[in-house]
Parts: sequence; C-alpha cells; structure tokens
Amino acid sequence: MEQARSRSSSPLVSRTTEVVEPAFAAAFEALPTPRTTWSAPDDALVIGGGEAATLTASGGDRFAAIRESATELFESGDVHAGTEAARPRVFGGFAFHEGACDGEPWAPFPEARFVLPRVQLTYADNGAWLTVNAVGPDAGVDAVEDRLAREVDRFAALDAVDAGSPTAAAGSRPPRPGIRESRRTTSRDAWRESVGAAVDRIADGDLQKVVLAQALEADLAADFPRAATLERLAEKYPDCHRYWFEPAAGESAFFGATPERLVSLRGRTVETDALAGTTGRGETPSEDEWLARELLDDEKNVHEHELVAETVRDQLEPFAASVSAGERRVRRLATVQHLHTPITAELDADRHVLELVEALHPTPAVGGLPPDRALATIRETEPFDRGWYAAPVGWIDAAGNGAFAVAIRSAVGTRRRATLFAGVGVVSDSDPDREWDEVQLKYRPILDELEGDAAD
Repeated sequence: MEQARSRSSSPLVSRTTEVVEPAFAAAFEALPTPRTTWSAPDDALVIGGGEAATLTASGGDRFAAIRESATELFESGDVHAGTEAARPRVFGGFAFHEGACDGEPWAPFPEARFVLPRVQLTYADNGAWLTVNAVGPDAGVDAVEDRLAREVDRFAALDAVDAGSPTAAAGSRPPRPGIRESRRTTSRDAWRESVGAAVDRIADGDLQKVVLAQALEADLAADFPRAATLERLAEKYPDCHRYWFEPAAGESAFFGATPERLVSLRGRTVETDALAGTTGRGETPSEDEWLARELLDDEKNVHEHELVAETVRDQLEPFAASVSAGERRVRRLATVQHLHTPITAELDADRHVLELVEALHPTPAVGGLPPDRALATIRETEPFDRGWYAAPVGWIDAAGNGAFAVAIRSAVGTRRRATLFAGVGVVSDSDPDREWDEVQLKYRPILDELEGDAAD
C-alpha cells in the first residue's frame, strides 16, 4: 500500500501579484505540463501548470494519507496571496475504489494525486492573479519573487481577455475534432442482462440500489482541441463544476463538467447536494415543463432520489451539530434535467474537508446501497475500470477547507482518442432499455464537443 508522498519537502513559499487578464486559451497553452483547471459556480476559475509539490497515495487509506501529507505541506508556508481566491491550494482527485486505475486509460493516474502548481493563474471577481509556488530547494523568497517577475512579463505578452471574458470568441477557436470510429465496452444485450440481474438482487433483498456505468471509446478524426473544449464546456455548462487534470506525463487528461457537488467546507459550514433522477430536455418550453413535472411525479426517479438524499443526511450526522435539506426541485442542464435537493450542515467541531469526502464517497447517486454490496456488484459487472470516474475531484487549502465534485459527465482524452463514462441508478422497477437511453443522454455533454463541428 503506497503512502502519500510529495516530490519535494517543505517549506512552501508562495507569491502572488495582480495581472492583466490573459485570454484563457493563450494562458492554458502557455503553462507547463501537467496542467490543472478548476471552476465552479461559487468559485474562481483557476489554471495551474507544473508541479511545486505532488502528493500521491493508493489503497484504502488514501484519503487519510493525502490529508496528512497536505497538512504537512501547508504547515510551514510563507504565503503572500494578494487575494483569498489566489491562495495556494492543491488540486486533484481519487480513484473510485482500490484497484480502479489498473487498466486503460487509467495507467498514468494514481489512485490519489494532488498537485500544488508551480504557476497558477486565478480569474477572480476582483481581477486576474498570477501566483508562483515553490517547495524545497527552490523555495527561497528572492528566487520565488524573481520567478514571479519573469512570469508576469511572459504572461503580459499573451493575448488579453476580450470583452471581459477569459474565453475566446467562438469563431477564433479550432473546430471540434470529429469522431472517426467508436466502440462500446458494453453491448446492449449484455446491458439488459446486467440490469436484469441487478433488479433480481434488489427483489431478493440483497441490494436497494446500484449504479451501473458504461464506457465509450472514440477515435478522433483530428487532434483533440484542449483549450477550445474547455471553453465550450464553460459556455454551455456555466452552473457546473468543470475540471481538467493531467497526470505527470501530461499526455492525457481527465476532464468534465459535472452538475454534482460532493461537498464544500468553509470553516464549519458544509454544503452538499442530492442529485439523482434524470429525464431529457424538451424541444419546446412547454415540452420542457411537461418533462420536468413528469420527473417530479415519477415514482421510480423520486424513489431513487430519496435514497440518495436520506443517505447523504445520514452520512453527515456524525459530524454535524445540525443538518437541513432544502426543497426537492428540478435542475435543468443543457441536455438533461435532474431531481436536486440542496443539503447544508453546521459541524460540531473543526474538520478537514477530506474527512467529509471520505465519509460521503461514494454517494448512492454513483455507487448504491448498501455501499459494500453495491461496490461488489459494480466490480463484478462493469467490463472496464472506473478510474477517477464518479470519484471525488477538487481542491484543499491550508486551513483544511476545500470543495469537491463528483466526477461524472467526464472523459479521459489523449491527442487522438477519448474514453467517455456515464452511468444510471438501477432500482426495483428499472427498465433496461430506458436505462440504456439515459446513459446515452449523459454522454452528450462530452460527446457534443467531440463530434464533427457545426457553426458555434
């Protein structure tokens, strides 16, 4: 079992200065690999490049190991952040379960990996901020400040942001690559058999719910346009958590735009969501409303959603002085609609965000109930490795605060190939063909950005 480690040891020195906002694509391409991006509706857009420190772990204690290593990294920091949004943070994620990264396309990804970028650009409400971080032998204050001055000069030469938005004009982007050939890891017949077997287990009382997923491999007709894809996802899914994580070699990336927050922690205030139950979008406003009402009244989807909401509340109870849930509602995205219940809690003591991440993962929205039996069913049934799909991705800061999303609506991309992932919750009255159709809907956020280009 591998323990968390960093490529260099403390002390940490971090310096930040405000800069003229560069265009996202220009900044993204100018940063060294491996690169990271993170954006959320209530968070700044951050792009990071290079590795000032890297924390990795594997095995059943990977959450605790990363927590301990991150605490050690931050405890002796000499930090001048300039603004809160630009403070040093480590960004990364975890595998869905032990052994989930054994096969392709996950070989470059450890079961847990978090990076403190060497260079970080933060697009915040109060401007753009450039940060340089250093750990170990390169962490002299004078050296860091000299490097920050050089980076400021380098970024000043990039294209500036246009019309107050870091994304480029649609017409100036490279086109979508197109798909030359695609392969499903699960045939329709195999899917019907696996869903039927899961329903039988539920009827026998062995399970209450299990989430089964599929993978879709796509060979691209042209090179994968990395920055342009992230810009398009930002425009189409502004209310989602968007992420991009490159492993050490920087030749592939795990990315996506997920509507599902796992947990955010600030001080003792916790915010999370129950997100389960899905239908499509209508072609007209009236059809859209009809589908939303049908979703709210659908017994199967409401049952699936309530299993998730009840379990999330139960998982928070041991840590909380109070837990409250909002009203169940419909959350609309570009291609689907979900049942959504916001959940908040006030903790009974100071906690590290990874304590909550470990307690909540996997939620029944991506795993099932009971958790151990659902995980066993997933491992027995799915003919591919989940890797980081449906697992926690996010960031941690020096105070132990952080924000994590559930990495759905996601793919692993390389220069000429992408592997997409999507899943559905199976309950007692699930129909295999309806569940198949729901999986195809959930591929759309990423698939739409890969298929042959049309006018933006």
